[in-house]
Amino acid sequence: MKNIRNFCIIAHIDHGKSTLADRLLEYTQTVKITEGQMLDDMDLERERGITIKSHAIQMEYNYKGEKYILNLIDTPGHVDFSYEVSRSIAACEGALLVVDASQGVQAQTISNLYMALEHDLEIIPVMNKCDMASAMPDEVEDEIIDLLGCDRSDIIRASGKTGMGVEEILQAVVERIPAPQGDENAPLQALIFDSVFNSFRGIIAYFKVVNGVIRTGDKVKFFNTGKEYDADEVGVLKMDLVPRKELRTGDVGYIISGIKTSREVKVGDTITHIAKPCDKAIEGFEEVKPMVFAGVYPIEAEDYENLRASLEKLQLNDASLTFQPESSLALGFGFRCGFLGLLHMEIVQERLDREFDMNVITTVPNVSYMVYDKQGGVQEVHNPGGMPDPTLIDHIEEPYIDASIITRTDYIGPIMTLCLGKRGELVRQDYISGNRVELHYKMPLGEIVIDFYDKLKSISKGYASFDYHQSGFRPSKLVKLDILLNGESVDALSTLTHFDNAYDLGRRMCEKLKELIPRQQFEIAIQAAIGAKIIARETIKAVRKDVTAKCYGGDVSRKRKLLEKQKRGKKRMKQIGTVEVPQKAFLAVLKLD
Repeated sequence: MKNIRNFCIIAHIDHGKSTLADRLLEYTQTVKITEGQMLDDMDLERERGITIKSHAIQMEYNYKGEKYILNLIDTPGHVDFSYEVSRSIAACEGALLVVDASQGVQAQTISNLYMALEHDLEIIPVMNKCDMASAMPDEVEDEIIDLLGCDRSDIIRASGKTGMGVEEILQAVVERIPAPQGDENAPLQALIFDSVFNSFRGIIAYFKVVNGVIRTGDKVKFFNTGKEYDADEVGVLKMDLVPRKELRTGDVGYIISGIKTSREVKVGDTITHIAKPCDKAIEGFEEVKPMVFAGVYPIEAEDYENLRASLEKLQLNDASLTFQPESSLALGFGFRCGFLGLLHMEIVQERLDREFDMNVITTVPNVSYMVYDKQGGVQEVHNPGGMPDPTLIDHIEEPYIDASIITRTDYIGPIMTLCLGKRGELVRQDYISGNRVELHYKMPLGEIVIDFYDKLKSISKGYASFDYHQSGFRPSKLVKLDILLNGESVDALSTLTHFDNAYDLGRRMCEKLKELIPRQQFEIAIQAAIGAKIIARETIKAVRKDVTAKCYGGDVSRKRKLLEKQKRGKKRMKQIGTVEVPQKAFLAVLKLD
């Protein structure tokens, strides 16, 4: 056990975690690197160049004549996948904190660091990309020292591209990170930190042994669900699964026990023996708090059950996805899904399409509100369709967040304008070093879910980094904005918005839908309404056949008769015709600006 080291790599998005992981794997001869980012094995990760899933892999390293087993977990950097990071941290004793030498400390670096410090992890600071022409090693070192309070000699200069500093990192992992603590003779306690679905072998759970020993063929049970299984196969995680006879305290590995239904595996659950169970489950695992909610509906109604099965399998691999059934007048039966952010929502939609071949419609994303009625009762409302009658509502409270934005001083003006436009209140600003500043804002979550992050990036030319956590609810003046097509309300397009923004938003939505809805044989009126009051309108003109073309000469009443006949036909058609709203209209409303 004293020769085991469990550690993860944490950093801001795009600071070179996965490339550095490649170099570590290459140096320890765990795998032959055939292409970049070996641990990012999803097509989506390769295409977008981001890590979506945490990946665990075992390396062997000889140091001073002894063989050490290093379990490395590569984690995502984007704020939408911070739950993946929190789970990886729970399975480690140490972390490599990677900072880009050309960009310095950014918001996600700080929030991941705090998460690691809460779990008492040993932090090894690594300055990556030191080979780049734009690197500023001395200034970035000062920032790291300010952040961690470490010595200058503790910081390792490295480059994931050239392999510089890789040996020092491995030595630091062995010397500085403590070996796992635990008792091999105690009853078995193993923490599940991830799981995947395999169509041939059922569900494979990844775990870390905290106390005790687990062997192939043991009879085990999952503590929280109470289900009992045989451990058909246990082993360690290399690039593939490698079976072992037993895993001892401190090891990280996987278990296959023929589990078929995804509800039986909960991330954060504890595995123990049936014969000699442990007293209590392992603690320190937080429940996920979804930030953004959206309805996901199958395009074909009969795909509802398939969609449920696909979401369950996806949830195994992505524990931060939550969902519950709901129905809508316009779209039929579907699910109300909770995501950690917009990128997360986009990735889930893509994965449903690619991995499970599910074609879905996603409604406008929103957050959950607390609605207080005049009798003093309160209910949580997720989507505008669930709002009680406006006459019964006393007031509505919406979720607020504490946001921190780190940027260069050149961009403070535009960023403050953006935050004010999103109803943000400046709490304070701290100058970190040189020309970098950290702004603290209190903002409504509903304002940032759609396009805040994209705008922030474009205003600051990519130099601002953003991180947030929820800070409770506050009363606010919200109204429900409905979109009507020919007087019929479209369920999926209605939104809850602040009273001050409603008129502008309604007008822009109508203009956008006018461009996107194809013309029909009859006229279509697109209206935005608050309650019974119409606040904006656009009209899509009918496609008309020239019925008077065959009339030439003669009395004008002949032409008039034909036009009257056409007018009656159009009127009848308008009563029975339905308007199809294309999927891209739903998506375009999200990206209105």
